[in-house]
Amino acid sequence: MKKNILITGGAGFIGSHVVNLFVKKYPDYKIINLDALTYAGNLENLKGVEKHNNYEFIKANILEAEVLHQVFTKHQITDVIHLAAESHVDRSIHSPLDFVYTNIVGTVNLLNTAKQFWNQEEDHLFYHVSTDEVFGSLGEAGYFTETTPYDPRSPYSASKASSDHFVRAYHETYGIPTIISNCSNNYGPNHFPEKLIPLFINNIIQEKPLPVYGDGNYTRDWLFVKDHAAAIDLIFNKGQKGGAYNIGGFNEWKNIDLVKLLCRLMDQKLGRPAGQSETLITYVKDRPGHDKRYAIDASKLNKELGWKPSVTFEEGLDQTIDWYLNNTQWLDNVTSGQYQQYYSNMYGNR
Repeated sequence: MKKNILITGGAGFIGSHVVNLFVKKYPDYKIINLDALTYAGNLENLKGVEKHNNYEFIKANILEAEVLHQVFTKHQITDVIHLAAESHVDRSIHSPLDFVYTNIVGTVNLLNTAKQFWNQEEDHLFYHVSTDEVFGSLGEAGYFTETTPYDPRSPYSASKASSDHFVRAYHETYGIPTIISNCSNNYGPNHFPEKLIPLFINNIIQEKPLPVYGDGNYTRDWLFVKDHAAAIDLIFNKGQKGGAYNIGGFNEWKNIDLVKLLCRLMDQKLGRPAGQSETLITYVKDRPGHDKRYAIDASKLNKELGWKPSVTFEEGLDQTIDWYLNNTQWLDNVTSGQYQQYYSNMYGNR
C-alpha cells in the first residue's frame, strides 16, 4: 500500500533528520511535514528536500483539530510519526501549561483524528516518539528498560509520560495500531542552541560563560541524532505494533566530563591554547527536580531489529562541532530569531 506519512514536528531537531531520511529513502511515499514553526522549528533544516516531489510542508499546530482533519482528508494519511513537542526541561519549569497543551492535548488531537479516519482492517501506524525522562532518575547502577515504571520528575517529563499513556490507552480502547519509542539525549547538526552541547559550542565560539548546573555530576546517555533517525525508520517498518522500544547510545557521560571534552575539542579546532575554553566553565545553582542519572537499555531494539549506533560519541561529537563551525550563519540566524519573522511572513500565522 502506498503510504502518506504525516510527520509532526518535522522542522525541529530530531524531526528534520527523520524527514530528510524518509523523503530521500522512500521516493514512493508522500511525506507531509506539519510544524507550527515555534522558536525551535527551522525550515533551513530541510533545504535538501523542499523541492522533492514526495514532500510537502504545512505550517500548523497540532492543537488545531480542524486543521488536522483537513490534512487527513486532503492527503489520505496512512501513518503518523509524532515528534511535535515542547521539549526543554527548563522551559517546562517556568511555563508548564505550554507543555500540557502541546504534549498532551496535541497528542490526543492527533489520536482522535487517526481514530476517526483509520479503518482497523487497513495497515496503519501511529508512531509516538517519546523520551527516557518519563522513567525518572536512576542511581549509580541499573538501566531503563521498556518495563521500567514511569516516574516523571519535571513538568516536561510528566507531560510526555501522560502522552505515552494516552497512546497506549487508544491502542487498547480503540484498536489504533501504535508504537512508542523512548530515547536518550540526542546531539548532532541542526540542534537549537538551548540544549547543552549546541549551547556550549556557541558559547565557546563567543567566549561566553559555560553554565554547569550544581556540581556537574549528572549522568546522561547520549545518542547521535542520525542514529536516532535510523532507529525510528527501522521501528516504523519492522517494529511490533502495540509495543515499545528504548533507543540509547550505550554511551554515558557525566555533564562535567562532557563539557571538558567539548572544551578540549573546540580549543583544538579554533586554534586556541589548550585549556582556554575550560576557564569559561561556571557552576550555577541547580535546577529543581534535576534527575541524577539516565541510562537506556536498548538491547531489545538490538536483539529484535538489529539496531546499534553507527558512530562513537567522540566521532559524533567531532562531526557535530564541525557542522556548527561550518554553519555559523545558521547559528546566527536561530539565535537572533530573524528567521521566525521570515517564516511568519511566508506562511502566515494561524
